Amino acid sequence: MNKRLIIIIVVAVGLVGLTAMKLMSNQEAVKKKIYIHDSEAAVLVEETAPSIHTFESAFSYLGTFEPIRQNTIGSDASGKIIRLNIEEGDRVSQGQVIAKIDDEMLQLQLENAEVNIEGQKNDDIRYTNLAKENAVPGVQVEKTKLGLKSAEIQKKQLQKQLRSTNITAPFSGVITKKLVDLGSVIGGGSQIVEITDISSLKLTVSVPERDILKFKLNQDVSIKADIYGDRSFNGKVTNVSVQADKSHNFKVQITVKNVQQELMAGMYGSVSLVNSKSITALAIPRKALVGSSKNPQVYVIRNGKAVLTSFNAGTSDGEYIEVISGLSKTDKIVIKGQVNLQNNSNVKTK
Repeated sequence: MNKRLIIIIVVAVGLVGLTAMKLMSNQEAVKKKIYIHDSEAAVLVEETAPSIHTFESAFSYLGTFEPIRQNTIGSDASGKIIRLNIEEGDRVSQGQVIAKIDDEMLQLQLENAEVNIEGQKNDDIRYTNLAKENAVPGVQVEKTKLGLKSAEIQKKQLQKQLRSTNITAPFSGVITKKLVDLGSVIGGGSQIVEITDISSLKLTVSVPERDILKFKLNQDVSIKADIYGDRSFNGKVTNVSVQADKSHNFKVQITVKNVQQELMAGMYGSVSLVNSKSITALAIPRKALVGSSKNPQVYVIRNGKAVLTSFNAGTSDGEYIEVISGLSKTDKIVIKGQVNLQNNSNVKTK
């Protein structure tokens, strides 16, 4: 009996071992078929060094178009969303109902308040008549009148709460984010949607101290968008910063009407400026730029790695961007292959 048990155990152990070996073999075969990116592998890039470039008398400053208004709409009321009339990408008009919150309990409370007001009015009439005949003290009449005022205030509060169950668009625009779904239960202050208005756009550019006096409030300027090439749009200077940053650059904001909505928020744009003389300065090719024009960055090759580096940009002529500070002539700037890079990626050059 014991010998038979030993044989069964040995066979079971053998089967378990064979199964494990088979699973490991299958796993190795699957691994060979799956491509696993080697994060340490060097990325092939093309590089160049900043150079001295002459910007002619007509040049431009680079910026990014931003919506004239963008806001996340919240709810003052709490409860269950019983109607949701929008999807992302929908256009809405000012005052349009976006969502509806269940208001059944508030309706019942309002009916009860109206009944209470009716009773208070009847009491007021009755006690007023009795007071004229000195049948009740005057203090009782005063209490009745105060009770009526309190009931009317409660009714107004309930009416306001009822109105807040209709969530409406505060301005016309496009739904860029939908943050709840039909049937969601929300609390007061919960975010419902994000609305973006691009009927006009803001282009904010950074202007060096030497050129800031060329910009005046309400000045008409020519705007270009990268996507439309040489086509110009009319813009108006709506804000000139009164304080420079650490690099002595001033922020200038230009508003561009976008009635046909040909321009979109996030696009690169530039404002053209005619200067009396050309400027010669350190510059990099514009195609090296990554990130936002608010925080211009490039990849600088250091010790075989691509280091994401911020710099202060000046003017631009469409092909080159002036370097105010943050880069030097000896730096090696990546101008091709940035899409495959992350900060501190290993690189090799052509």
